[in-house]
Amino acid sequence: MTRVRASKAWVINGALVVLLAGAGFGIYQAFSPEPSSAQAQSRSTPVRRATVTETVSAAGTLASSYTGAANFATAGKVTSIDVKVGDVVSAGQKLATVDSTQAAKQLQVAKANLAVAQDGLDTAETAEDTPATGQNSQNAQTNAANNVTSAQAKLDQAELDVQTAQQALDNTVLYAPGAGTVTAINGAVGQQSSSGSGSSSATSQSSSGSGQGGQGSQNSSAAASSSTSSSGFITITNLTGLVVNTSVAEIDVSKVKAGQKATVTLNALPDKPIQATVSSVNLTPTTSGSVVSYGAQLALASPPDGLRPGQSASVVITVAEADDALSVPAAAVQTVGSTNLVTVQENGQNVTRQVQVGLRGESTVQITSGLTEGENVVLTATASTGTTGGTGRTGGGTGGFPGGGTGGFPGGGQRGTGGGGFGGRG
Repeated sequence: MTRVRASKAWVINGALVVLLAGAGFGIYQAFSPEPSSAQAQSRSTPVRRATVTETVSAAGTLASSYTGAANFATAGKVTSIDVKVGDVVSAGQKLATVDSTQAAKQLQVAKANLAVAQDGLDTAETAEDTPATGQNSQNAQTNAANNVTSAQAKLDQAELDVQTAQQALDNTVLYAPGAGTVTAINGAVGQQSSSGSGSSSATSQSSSGSGQGGQGSQNSSAAASSSTSSSGFITITNLTGLVVNTSVAEIDVSKVKAGQKATVTLNALPDKPIQATVSSVNLTPTTSGSVVSYGAQLALASPPDGLRPGQSASVVITVAEADDALSVPAAAVQTVGSTNLVTVQENGQNVTRQVQVGLRGESTVQITSGLTEGENVVLTATASTGTTGGTGRTGGGTGGFPGGGTGGFPGGGQRGTGGGGFGGRG
């Protein structure tokens, strides 16, 4: 009986020793410093001479360099439409007509009134030139002069009426305000077309000015005016002169200038990048909430066939380039405030050194001082550590308490990530 009790006591004491030893080891593991993860994951590369390119990236949208909306300036029934959607037209080409019967009659009436006014002026001038005699000769002369003035005013008005009537007749024919492809026809033969404020409007992506829009003759449709709308009886879009509209963040806009080269990649054609050139950068910003940006436009060098306005694209603008420059991978440079640091391998030791940088490319950085060609710099992929969230040793996962995992002793779990008690795997 005594031997049994002694045996049980020995087993219990042994278990307590194991338990305490395990707990002590767990606590030691939890608080002892880990081997440097930077050393474990570091690799080196030599300082090389290369071309460093600094770029600015943005999202963009394809747009037509020109969109013209042609509208009848004279109301009437549509008698002909001479084009169809998809037709390529030139500036001033005839597009459609409305019934000109009423306009022609009004022109005839205006011309007849002009002839009457001309006769009236001739008569008044003849009377003025005839010498007046008698007691009231002075009054007669004054009246004759007044009659000439009145007749001249009537003639001037009659001439204006003829010009207006002629313009109305000319406006029964619709001309293309610019060259491009017919992209919409909003009407049909036999329908009534109302007159607009002007016969055509043009939206140009490359210029903010307005012009005549390429009319067929001096007396054709009324002059085109700048407009933000492309809605018209017939819409014409330049599908060969497509541009890319983009927005540049305020932090980058000072770097972007007209004439810089760029690469445009359409979402629809990811494997076919298109070369482009920055043609303009807006001076006034666009604000959306707290985000400030500046519009910019790029001209495509050799766009492939089949592009359409509205397609989405990514834009990479080359804002600076340094040839034959000392360079290191971007991963080798650590920036602390305004100080740039690199780790250099010297005699088998890693030594931190301050450097001056120039251009910052997407994957490389230009070094202007502090390094020489051929020196080895360390690339470090360090993992952030902390008490919560990141990779660390205070996670609350498998093993231990108070981390809430399974397994029986404090600190007995594996190291890992997460947030909570000692020694758990997050």
